[in-house]
Amino acid sequence: MKIIFISVLLSIVASLAFAKAPVVPKGQSFDCTPTHVWDGDGPVWCSEGPKVRVSGINARETDGTCKEGHPCPGLDATWEMARDHLVSLVGTPTGRKSKHGHIIVHGPTMQCISVGRAGRDRTGAWCVSPRGGDISCAMIKSGLVVKWKTYWKQHDCSD
Repeated sequence: MKIIFISVLLSIVASLAFAKAPVVPKGQSFDCTPTHVWDGDGPVWCSEGPKVRVSGINARETDGTCKEGHPCPGLDATWEMARDHLVSLVGTPTGRKSKHGHIIVHGPTMQCISVGRAGRDRTGAWCVSPRGGDISCAMIKSGLVVKWKTYWKQHDCSD
């Protein structure tokens, strides 16, 4: 009986970890303590609940392509390189991946401002990390992602 109870409890906890995340309303500031990173433009899972799509940028997809109508980095900017750079800006990798392939990180809390819904259950956001500063600007500076002018708007990278 104990084994069944523990199995059910673990299943519930695992499903909650990847359950639909709350979308932070546009204009609202929020904290994000990174726990997982998928690729070079997110999402970044926050221990507080939201999944952040890094605003104003686009990276290659995990199959190495770019979606139709999306700006695309050069072929020398692989999705893995972009993902690993984003990981380095938001936290320290644990050396483990989730069962879904996300890089598990321990990161300091970032300060973010929502630009609203960014697909399914993601919050588009401008975030500043104690490790990497303005995440969107640092990713652009790396050359591993491209600026997505439609979403970049008037964002400023001057220090």
